[in-house]
Amino acid sequence: MFRWLAGKGASQRKVEHTLALIGDEQWRRAIETHPFLDGLAPREDEALRRRAAWILASKSFHGAQGFPIDDEIMLSIALQAALPILELDPGLYEGWTDIVLYPGGFLIPRVEVDESGVVHEYLQESSGEAWDGGPVILSWEDADPDTARYGNVVIHEFAHKLDQHSGEADGMPGLHAHADLRPRQWRRVLDASYEAFCEALTHVEEAIPPDIDPESEDASPWYDTLPLDPYAATDPAEFFAVSSEAFFIDPAPLARGLPDWYALLSRYYRQNPLRRLAPGAPRIA
Repeated sequence: MFRWLAGKGASQRKVEHTLALIGDEQWRRAIETHPFLDGLAPREDEALRRRAAWILASKSFHGAQGFPIDDEIMLSIALQAALPILELDPGLYEGWTDIVLYPGGFLIPRVEVDESGVVHEYLQESSGEAWDGGPVILSWEDADPDTARYGNVVIHEFAHKLDQHSGEADGMPGLHAHADLRPRQWRRVLDASYEAFCEALTHVEEAIPPDIDPESEDASPWYDTLPLDPYAATDPAEFFAVSSEAFFIDPAPLARGLPDWYALLSRYYRQNPLRRLAPGAPRIA
């Protein structure tokens, strides 16, 4: 249904046409399948639907390794990707066209140079990649709300796209449309929060008993005390992407552990998932 509408850019006509193709019952099922969308106000629900239609009309979906893509899968990816730009300009996702879906994890070639100058080439398994100026690549096993094990790979990779839109991915998305935010302020809070998280991770790692493998599930009780997945300590770009996942999916630990960073993300995304997902928050009937 949606595939033939995909292409580079999206005219208003294409968006409206795509929007009309998303039936009310189909949309309601999609929303209910993603629990982190609970608490959307009617205006937000309609805005998310329009943003999802924009993505469907703007991007080309491709299945890798013979993976068959249907309307349900495309709509799921589109509405997850639409959440970060719910209150932002969808043009932040422009400049690239393709979304590639693998049935499961896939291998990405990596090249690293060690301290001695030796080049190491290897393959690394991944659940998602966002190429600067290129496609978003996703594992459906990790993006499917029925099988995803943790976090949200779609929001993670599309947060990278927001970061890349302003230049090199460095944890600092473009702020030109945010009169209330300044780059110096963002950098100050980002650096302080990233440093605080890295220090907290170091303390957690030091607290794991020597008879516990820190790479095993047995170490989870220690890592679970952190406000973010340890992968956030990789670099500021990953810190922003992992934080964006947590912000939309499980905001309470982030708000408690890194309140200044949560507040800054709330101002950037112009959303407050902590309030929306709070127990007792109104739900769309």
